Amino acid sequence: MRVLIQLRPATDVVASVLDPRVASTVADVVSDLPGVSLDAAFGPVAVPRARPSAAHGGALSLSPRVEFSLSPEHASVLVRGEIPDAELSTRLSRLQSAVPEVTGIFADPFIQPSGPTCGGDGPVGDWHDVRRLLHASELWEEGHDGEGVAVAVCDTGINAAHVRSALGEDVEVDAGRSWAPPGVPKRPGAYPVNHGTMCAFDVLLAAPKATLLDIPILLSQQGSVQGLLSDAVAAYSHLRGVLNAMSEEHRALVVSNSWGLFSPLGDLPPGHPGNYSDNPSHPFNLIVGSLADAGADVVFAAGNCGRDCPDQRCGFRERPIVGANGHPDVLSVGGVDTRRERVGYSSQGPARLADRKPDLCSYTHFAGSGAVGEADTGTSAACPTAAGVVAAVRTRRTAVQLSPEQLRTQLNRTADDRSTVGYDYDYGWGIIDPPAVLAALGRARGERAA
Repeated sequence: MRVLIQLRPATDVVASVLDPRVASTVADVVSDLPGVSLDAAFGPVAVPRARPSAAHGGALSLSPRVEFSLSPEHASVLVRGEIPDAELSTRLSRLQSAVPEVTGIFADPFIQPSGPTCGGDGPVGDWHDVRRLLHASELWEEGHDGEGVAVAVCDTGINAAHVRSALGEDVEVDAGRSWAPPGVPKRPGAYPVNHGTMCAFDVLLAAPKATLLDIPILLSQQGSVQGLLSDAVAAYSHLRGVLNAMSEEHRALVVSNSWGLFSPLGDLPPGHPGNYSDNPSHPFNLIVGSLADAGADVVFAAGNCGRDCPDQRCGFRERPIVGANGHPDVLSVGGVDTRRERVGYSSQGPARLADRKPDLCSYTHFAGSGAVGEADTGTSAACPTAAGVVAAVRTRRTAVQLSPEQLRTQLNRTADDRSTVGYDYDYGWGIIDPPAVLAALGRARGERAA
């Protein structure tokens, strides 16, 4: 089984892993782990220490607040490897006896795009309708077009030429701040047309001036459109460096994730300390929380495992919003069509890491990019459509002025309620409403000034 091994080596070793000027290797962290086949291609990644703090400031959040520390005396380090399945139950205790620095062994399952949908229904409306429903022209007139905002599209890679042709507008891909997993050629903006190209197109519906970062985490497994959770771990470590390099007056990073874990087969069982789907202490879930805490707006697709019409890959029949897709600190996005009706495949809550997920719904199942078929579909399209709205809002409000938690709270508060009064598991708080959130933020700014 593929695993992530967590170690707490000497402080100077952790400091080297944390130093962006140093290219640390597995051999710099650990020379040998008995019974583990280490992956030398995977560079070690620092994991923050998490500890409880005061209650969340977000009025709609039910989760306790956590503080994160990446100081060398607190952080741990991840390496990647494989352990024979038959030895999983005993290997941790054996490793800790042989190598005291080992503190945990965690699942490293395959992750896949939330793309295929059921039923074969054709698109409902097109991308012009989505722009109209988002009141995009009004956003742009008020200066909310995404200019200066970085949007990381974590997917199969972007084909900028296709996006440019389909949209009829210019597309900016920042090659310097883009990233690729080990073994994947770094070709920012020049990958084959696929799922990630659709996601990039959908981001730009609300934020046409946003700068795209191409993060092809779903290309590491050659011959299939999937990656490993460890690829997302490494990508988020890179994005933390991107965020840290931003000055406070320009700190604006949105991370769009239209992927997830569909089957429990590659995970360890719930309750196992190495489990991912239900475990807030899995290293990736800690890294997601720490990136959001540092100022990134992290947006995840809720998934296509809705009870009405689940994707055939769905293996979590109950509470199918698993792992980071339902993390308390992310914006978890379900899907509605341009008639503002929930699509049957959109996953309902509660999630496994938080009760009130999805947060809200955004638009999907419309004729758009032409990158993956007739329609931009699935919560795969709803997620980047919402991420574009977040980027548009960020144009004039940095993460220092408005934290990701505060923005998520306002997006939820101002969503257009479509079902019962208040929160429900079909629509979350409702459908994303850009003019309403900007009006609310404007009122909040005026109240603070007064």
